Amino acid sequence: MEYGTRHLYHFLAQTKAVTTVPGLEMALEKGRVCVTGAGGYLASWVVKLLLSNGYFVHGTVREPRDEKNAHLYKLDKASESLKLFKADLLDYDSLYSAIVGCKGVFHVASPVPSTTVPNPEASMLKFRYIVEVLEPAVKGTLNVLKACHEAKVKRVAFVSSVSAVCMNPKWPKGKVMDETCWSDKDYCRTTKNWYCLSKTEAESEALEFAKRTGLDVVTICPTTVLGPLLQSTVNASSLILIKLLTGCLWTLSRHELNCIRVCIHVLLCGRGLAEFLMSLRFDENKVRQIVDVRDVAEALLLAYEMPEAEGRYICTAHSIRARDLVDKLKSIYPDYDYPKSFTEGEEEAMLSSEKLHRLGWSYRPFEETLIDSVEIYRKAGILN
Repeated sequence: MEYGTRHLYHFLAQTKAVTTVPGLEMALEKGRVCVTGAGGYLASWVVKLLLSNGYFVHGTVREPRDEKNAHLYKLDKASESLKLFKADLLDYDSLYSAIVGCKGVFHVASPVPSTTVPNPEASMLKFRYIVEVLEPAVKGTLNVLKACHEAKVKRVAFVSSVSAVCMNPKWPKGKVMDETCWSDKDYCRTTKNWYCLSKTEAESEALEFAKRTGLDVVTICPTTVLGPLLQSTVNASSLILIKLLTGCLWTLSRHELNCIRVCIHVLLCGRGLAEFLMSLRFDENKVRQIVDVRDVAEALLLAYEMPEAEGRYICTAHSIRARDLVDKLKSIYPDYDYPKSFTEGEEEAMLSSEKLHRLGWSYRPFEETLIDSVEIYRKAGILN
């Protein structure tokens, strides 16, 4: 896109304030913000939260008219304060057109490759891994940040992952992990943990870009995210509870799961689908660290709005063993077929959200997360 055209986009975005659409004046006073990947699990809650807090939201999606984005149009205030843009992480111009005129950006979009990449060191498969995983994660993030820098965005709240924190064998055993801990990239490659590698690369590149350019970037690293769905498809982390309640993932193939309309969006890379599903095993009685999707959205809003916010923030709320989680679910929903025995798994390092709490963040009770999640699954027929 030519330089002059970009500035025309900027001019048009600024002059939208003259419109007389009801409710728009208040939203523009609060500010325009952009949410990438707006139709996704977490991003949908971010959009909902921003709308309820008086923001005008630009949301990027692959196809605004796609039925899977219909839930966004049903959100309160969406009719007057939400605009969806067709954009792709690897298409800079499409991102710029969505971001220009915005005071802030919430970069939530995450790439999902289409096929398994069992051995990225093999030439063709390595090419596919680079194209489908690492390039969208890193180049896509840089495209977003470059567009933010050119559009003079005030601040970027970037969603990373605890996967960019916890893959570090050199971290002292028994020491709680904080924001100073980074996943070891070489260790990720050695263990073929390509998802962790892509998350670590993307976050480190984002913070380096911030240092080079002066762009204000704050990152949030959530642990396992659970909570109710707004969208019509089932995301990967929600499968944890669905598996516990139905046991379907141990008996059904991917094809059969698709037949019952459970749409699995998982990162099929590295050791593939089977390895991913094994990582969700809750018959392994080890401590899991969980946070509600709505609390992550609140953390992102805090990271954007609080002037003192800086650097990275671990976002975790509850630590619970698998057996205790099942017991808690049984006490509320006794009629499901839960695992009856557990094996002891290797303990993972604990993480701290103390820095985020100092920013003013709090989280809801775990029972609320469980009940709200299960009721949505039941209403949608997912547990049938």
